[in-house]
Amino acid sequence: MTDRVRVAVVGGGIVGCGVLFGLARRGWTETLLLERRELTSGSTWHAAGNTTFFGHHPGLTRLHVDSVRTYLDAEAESGQPVGFHPAGSLRLATRGAELEAYERLAPMYEALDVPYRVVGPGEIEAIHPLLDTKGLPGAAHTPTDGHVDASGAAHALARAARARGARVKRFCPVLSFGRAGGGWRLDTADGAVAADNVVLATSFWAREMAAPLGLDLPLHALEHHEIVTDSVPELQALGFEAPTVRDPWAPSNTRQERDGFLCGVYEARPKFWALDGVPPDFAGELLPPDLARLEPHLTRVIARLPAFGRAGVKTVNNGPICYTPDGCPLLGPVESHPGLWLAAGFAVGIGAGGGSGRFLADWMVDGEPPFDLPIVHPSRFSGAMTREDRLERIAATYAAGYTLPDRPRSGAG
Repeated sequence: MTDRVRVAVVGGGIVGCGVLFGLARRGWTETLLLERRELTSGSTWHAAGNTTFFGHHPGLTRLHVDSVRTYLDAEAESGQPVGFHPAGSLRLATRGAELEAYERLAPMYEALDVPYRVVGPGEIEAIHPLLDTKGLPGAAHTPTDGHVDASGAAHALARAARARGARVKRFCPVLSFGRAGGGWRLDTADGAVAADNVVLATSFWAREMAAPLGLDLPLHALEHHEIVTDSVPELQALGFEAPTVRDPWAPSNTRQERDGFLCGVYEARPKFWALDGVPPDFAGELLPPDLARLEPHLTRVIARLPAFGRAGVKTVNNGPICYTPDGCPLLGPVESHPGLWLAAGFAVGIGAGGGSGRFLADWMVDGEPPFDLPIVHPSRFSGAMTREDRLERIAATYAAGYTLPDRPRSGAG
């Protein structure tokens, strides 16, 4: 017997759960989320959970702000804690031009009703006493962002959506899908599903799922390292949770994780993963770490945060992260395939997932996006782009880390 729904969401990570909750909030509850394994078993389970509010583009920043609000709404509705730590963030300026760019963002944050200010070296030391501010002209401070428990946030979204009437099927992989009878047919391990709309929220799997439809999605996976240290006495002595530090000089993001540090590194020469296709038996596991590749970057992290260098390494996580050539997600309809929607290619999945789910849901329900944000529309890549061009641009976008963008992009987490 065929299961008939208005929307089939494929993928049970933070983004897919965000879309399901966004649709349920708008009254679209004839919906079904299909996940090949357990919820969050792709990239979400090992994500750092950073939820920065900093950005150079108002629309992208709004997605980030809406994400935290969405996670907290889902927590209130579901009773599932999302583990939000509002420790704040510092985006360091390493030169005068960066500081001037940060100062120009103040009106945008005022319009978004987000606390924001540009601070000098003395204030940086008060906000994060463990930072070496030598040579820093200042930083942007967003005191009300922070980080969440990524898995907790995704489960809160799913639980809240189910409470409103949406459905979730775990351990139900989509074997194939295509147009049928004016809509879509999805053949799954648990039978057929007929849907008016399909949302692909499958991260780096989206490229392979879309290929049989004649689509060549410009997204690929890179290896991304995160290092968790042993306990740091200096952090324990602070008496408050230190804010996240994002440093264009390293480039890296480093935040407090319990009594130690968690540092995500953006390599100058990133390594691609699964260019010839995701291994069929890949189940979301981590990849072999390579600390030697990170040594030049970690040397700079230690120079900025000497306490980091005195701590022992507890864990090294290396997991795939999905990127598009400009670092912005593919979020919206596929114009050549009516009823097919994309929510993939998130370099900042936790930071943007909840807000992006709301954005896409509003677009689907209302027939137009809730606000103008063409830099996420899949149609922006409608022109031909060779594989070599894609890979070159993705590598450059990833390596740019937190440097000033020459065009709007989501950037690093």
